[in-house]
Amino acid sequence: MNKTSGLQLVERDESGVDTAFRADVLSGLAQPQKAIPARWLYDDTGSQLFEDITQLPEYYPTRAETQILSARGDEFAEMIGKGCAVVEFGSGSSVKTPLLLEAIEPSAYVPLDIAGDFLRAAAADLAEKFPGLPVYPVEADFMRRVELPPEVADLPKLGFFPGSTIGNMIARTGVDLLRTMRETLGVGAKLLIGMDIIKDAETLQAAYDDASGTTAKFNLNLAHRINRELRGDIPVDALKHEARWNDEHARIEMHLVAQRDIDFAVSDERFTMKAGESIHTENSHKFDRRTSNMLLLAGGWDPIERWVDDEGRFSLLLAEARPNRSAP
Repeated sequence: MNKTSGLQLVERDESGVDTAFRADVLSGLAQPQKAIPARWLYDDTGSQLFEDITQLPEYYPTRAETQILSARGDEFAEMIGKGCAVVEFGSGSSVKTPLLLEAIEPSAYVPLDIAGDFLRAAAADLAEKFPGLPVYPVEADFMRRVELPPEVADLPKLGFFPGSTIGNMIARTGVDLLRTMRETLGVGAKLLIGMDIIKDAETLQAAYDDASGTTAKFNLNLAHRINRELRGDIPVDALKHEARWNDEHARIEMHLVAQRDIDFAVSDERFTMKAGESIHTENSHKFDRRTSNMLLLAGGWDPIERWVDDEGRFSLLLAEARPNRSAP
């Protein structure tokens, strides 16, 4: 009999509003270059739209990462071992997770995600696929330290962070997240993390501005969410999705660009945008071997192994949280 339980760690006010969401939106809209953290793209609607994106012909990362997970199972099993608790950060629909679970035979699975309904549906689906595996979904903002379910306290931990979500963050925030993951999982834990590889700008831009317009819907959904949850009146029809390659920072940027002068309110605070101004909604940094290793080391994780798909498009890295030391 599969055991499934859940925790809810998202802070909401008396009207049910996610207080961190409101704080980030109001702070971000007040900046000269308006910007909202990418994690708020992933409400239930946004999470489903992202799953649709992963199936698009232009979006190569999911196929490339799935190939690595499918081909390297024996190596994962040898290096990770059996009987751990797999803790997946930002689990989404957990479509890649079965490949890992089949390879390493864990003792428990803990998916963490901020989109609660989507999380619980995905956890229930995975529980059906693995009827002997305890599943403990936790609704939480994994950018902060998460208290894991007591049932996995004594198990060795493997963090799983696929999809190059770490690339959505600037270096400082990415390092902070890796340190938070270390606090959540503990010294001795391992981390299997996806990082996209630097490649030609044409391929990258197509992956984030597909011909079907699905990525545009995903980006614009953030404005709809603000209107719905934060009493906003953003004129969504005045915004246009735009994907830009920033070579200096080795990243794709997603923006919502105002097509005309607009003014709007969010949670009783007023904002204006001139035509051509944008709300910066997401970064997707790309890495080579050196920059991926440096990011992990700065976050307190020692790289152990790196795998790349057959076409050299995407990488999966295994790292370990070893005791801190002040000298080599």
